[in-house]
Amino acid sequence: MPDILSHAKRKNKIYILTLDEVLARDVFERITSDNRLKSFKVIRPGKWRPKEGVEAIETLALSTLTSKLLVIDVRRLTLAMLQHAYNKVVGYNRRDLNQFCYTVLIGDGPANLFHAGKALEVFVPHLSSHRVDYNPAVYFYDPFIHYEPHEIPLKGVDDEFQLPSKLPERFRRYFQQQDRVTIADVRRYFRAEGKSDDEKNMRASLLKDLCKKRIAEQFPNHKDKLYAWLSKDGIQIASERMHLYPFYFEDWVYELLQKAG
Repeated sequence: MPDILSHAKRKNKIYILTLDEVLARDVFERITSDNRLKSFKVIRPGKWRPKEGVEAIETLALSTLTSKLLVIDVRRLTLAMLQHAYNKVVGYNRRDLNQFCYTVLIGDGPANLFHAGKALEVFVPHLSSHRVDYNPAVYFYDPFIHYEPHEIPLKGVDDEFQLPSKLPERFRRYFQQQDRVTIADVRRYFRAEGKSDDEKNMRASLLKDLCKKRIAEQFPNHKDKLYAWLSKDGIQIASERMHLYPFYFEDWVYELLQKAG
């Protein structure tokens, strides 16, 4: 019987746990293209259809005891399907969290985010619940996976579940071919894989400008916190702290792995 209480002798391994192939690819490429992280092996489930994907993550749960970092997708749309598998992962690693193993969460916001006024405090109970369940070192809010309820197509009992492939409606006006641009297109463009450093910096600046516009529109009463949210330290909201994906994601991964080492 494996020792699931503590496992200090961990390897240079990172697990990405998600049903979203596009997000998994983005996280994978960002980590593996960073020279500071070349010695780390990055593991993805490899199955993306819901049933097979959940089973793959459950199969990986025990092997996460050998890892130093867990990147977990906690968006509302797939969390119910994955909760049992995630409970296993966290249960196996709980004693070592924030010591020998760290969790980085990537998720959306609360369901009522765009219908609860203009206050950032709406995030607090949402973040608090994830802190209790996952004890994360860092929580990244990803605006590209936050959909409003009317944007999620209703499915019948026998219909196969599919993650939305198009951008959330509030972002489409910023891109050419508004109704045809996909999240995969946007991820690939801003990741700037294989591009020069100048091109990567230019695209990162474009993404930052886009996020500034959206934050200013949605939270006009919190413009003083706009730059904090886009910084490496993230934004403090009551007792919770939140970061914006993908800004400084690789830096956080590197720092947490140094602590785990």
